[in-house]
Amino acid sequence: MNYTHLSQYERYTIHALLKAGHSLSEIAALLRRHRSTIYREVSRNSGLRGYRPKQAELLASQRSERSRNAPKISQSLWQSIADLLREQLSPEQISGQLDVSHESVP
Repeated sequence: MNYTHLSQYERYTIHALLKAGHSLSEIAALLRRHRSTIYREVSRNSGLRGYRPKQAELLASQRSERSRNAPKISQSLWQSIADLLREQLSPEQISGQLDVSHESVP
């Protein structure tokens, strides 16, 4: 199964369609998403003022950062990797010098 996250455009579309009075099932059909995806999106990201796409995007981003699949490499380590790549070192050589997997080196 191929899963893709909702885009910012889709979140603004959900907001506009909700304001226009469309049901969640209709919105799901229009966006070609499963209705449970839309139900989950609206229930997770609705506040006291209802569903707001900017707030939804922020909350989704925060959840993503806390996920177990979030990148754990610091900006300074990325800079060191970039410097070593400019020196023509291979990912295996970089992983030997730095505390990083060769699979993480682009």
